[in-house]
Amino acid sequence: MSEYISIKLRNLVRKRANKICEYCHIPEDFTPQPFCFEHILPKVSGGKTSAGNLALACQGCNAFKASRTEFEDEITGESVKLFNPRKSVWNEHFIWSEDFTEIVGITSYGRATVEALKMNRLGLINLRRVLYGVGVHPPIEQIEL
Repeated sequence: MSEYISIKLRNLVRKRANKICEYCHIPEDFTPQPFCFEHILPKVSGGKTSAGNLALACQGCNAFKASRTEFEDEITGESVKLFNPRKSVWNEHFIWSEDFTEIVGITSYGRATVEALKMNRLGLINLRRVLYGVGVHPPIEQIEL
């Protein structure tokens, strides 16, 4: 059974994330499934249900992350920690492809997270393409000027 998360805490997490998945950056308003309040450090590993350990995540990122906290970096072959949206800045570990449809990991941390969470799933690429076409993607703060 899922642990109860108060409305106040849910609102804080959703507002802090600006209603986008804190991993793949898909906007919640354009997805058919409700977003999850994901435990960055999973409860099975001792993670608490607190503002500092919750991230807003789409169903896909939440499911692929599951109880993982580490994954292998495809370049170094080493197991590295996954991206933690409470401790790191997204733009320091990820960039958008030239057409803004794919996320590219630029650090071992970023590459491992892209692979583990399958952040370039076909459905996400297609949705990003459509949202880019109507000027909704990527979030304005992520466009390098």
